[in-house]
Amino acid sequence: MATEHSRYIFLVDDEPIQNEMLKDYLSERFLYNIKTFDNGEEAISNLNLNPEVIVLDFHLNAHKPDAENGVSILKRIKEKSPATQVIMLSGQDKIDVAIDSMKYGAYDYVVKGETAFSRMENILNNVSELHRIKTINGAYKKTILFLSVVIGIIVIVALYLFFFTTAYTHM
Repeated sequence: MATEHSRYIFLVDDEPIQNEMLKDYLSERFLYNIKTFDNGEEAISNLNLNPEVIVLDFHLNAHKPDAENGVSILKRIKEKSPATQVIMLSGQDKIDVAIDSMKYGAYDYVVKGETAFSRMENILNNVSELHRIKTINGAYKKTILFLSVVIGIIVIVALYLFFFTTAYTHM
């Protein structure tokens, strides 16, 4: 059951077996709600769920030849949801693809292989820690703002009382 506090991971890969294996692996290790998509356009249409993380493949056209590639989808995700962390998980072991991914806002780039899932676990732990720190930082900012307002009100009341009592005693 989805609530406004649900934390989502989207897995976007046009290989259903890859999506299911990664979903099973992550489900055993994290408490996220995990949704899988076989193309980036479908994932983008579900950004209203505010996924914390999107794991995105580079090639997304195995079943849909006109599908946008991962870097193109990454750009669109970052335009619509800049706070979402995008991790590229791709069979592309090309440095230029990794550089493009990072240039357009990917949190990290992982090459599919035997260590990919354990790397993904480590990256998700880092993303979760980053999310936790940002949440705490936001709470601190709100607390500081609240205390500043309260102190401001106390100072104004003190000044008012000081001038009122000073004016009253000089009458």
